[in-house]
Amino acid sequence: MDKNRGDENRGDGSRGDGIRGRTEGTASVPLSVLDLVTVGRGRTATQALRTSVDIAQLAERRGYHRLWVAEHHSMPGVASSSPAVILAHLAARTERIRLGSGGVMLPNHAPLVIAEQFGTLEAMAPGRIDLGLGRAPGTDGATAAALRRTDRLGEGAEDFPQQLAELTRFLDDDFPDGHPYARIHAVPGPVQGPAGRPPIWLLGSSGFSARLAGVLGLPFAFAHHFSAQNTVPALDLYRDSFKPSAVLDAPYALIGVSALAADEEREARRQVLSGALSMVRLRTGRPGLIPTPEEAEAYAFSPMEREFVDSWLGNVIHGTADEVRSGLDDLVKRTGADELMITANAHGGEARLRSYDLIADAYGLRG
Repeated sequence: MDKNRGDENRGDGSRGDGIRGRTEGTASVPLSVLDLVTVGRGRTATQALRTSVDIAQLAERRGYHRLWVAEHHSMPGVASSSPAVILAHLAARTERIRLGSGGVMLPNHAPLVIAEQFGTLEAMAPGRIDLGLGRAPGTDGATAAALRRTDRLGEGAEDFPQQLAELTRFLDDDFPDGHPYARIHAVPGPVQGPAGRPPIWLLGSSGFSARLAGVLGLPFAFAHHFSAQNTVPALDLYRDSFKPSAVLDAPYALIGVSALAADEEREARRQVLSGALSMVRLRTGRPGLIPTPEEAEAYAFSPMEREFVDSWLGNVIHGTADEVRSGLDDLVKRTGADELMITANAHGGEARLRSYDLIADAYGLRG
């Protein structure tokens, strides 16, 4: 088998498209990684991207199933404004792990551009690419307007199903005769000969994409890490709406979860507090680089900010490796998720790498 090929048809609800993940070790579901390419105070984007390579290589070595990066704009604390560029970088430095977008914000782009970008990635790493799509801008309204060259931002979200259908047509090169785009081909793509194409995932933090993914028979990824109160309702809606398709015979739901393991519980708390302070600043219109643990510990939280931090950290699974494993296992039981995609939001790359290693050890993953 080509070392760059993904899973073939396993007779478990997928149709040879690499959607369903592999379980490793004693994990009850496949474990994957969401890398936000965070930039900590005192660090650079270059260092953050080098850490992303280190994380991808560690994830591949230890048996995590896939790694995704997410589209964000005008946020100093992340360096993932161009998922396709980062994925090409990671594909060149890994051999087996699936790589994808978690996600590309479709309303920010022309569908043809996304089809070309991910067709190129598929040609570079056959059978290893996932195309996760969201309908939010991934930024604030002013930045979204600058990206889209229009202030009519609501149109993008409302038109998402139509944009998705157009993108799918470009990926499959199957516009019907008489369509204005019938003679337009996304290349690399099927017009150049038999080739696979990345599976489409719909991403969401509410019910809209959950229902749409179900109706279309697509895999669904839910952002539990920042919308935990909506997780179970959204997954129920996805499963209730699901209709078998050429892609999936049965629902397949992945959830993103914020989790960080450290050698000591206190150190894990120090690390996740950095991410919590970063979120406080983002939610209050003061986005910046990810603060250091020392800065977060010394910060004087207002009562309102402390309430937000306590609520936020209530949904971040953190502690020793055994404590994190217990929290992840409980989350699977409560949600019925088919796959967990773990994001470790901390200041430094060392803490994030250590966390993924410790979680792998806790589940007896390879390596």
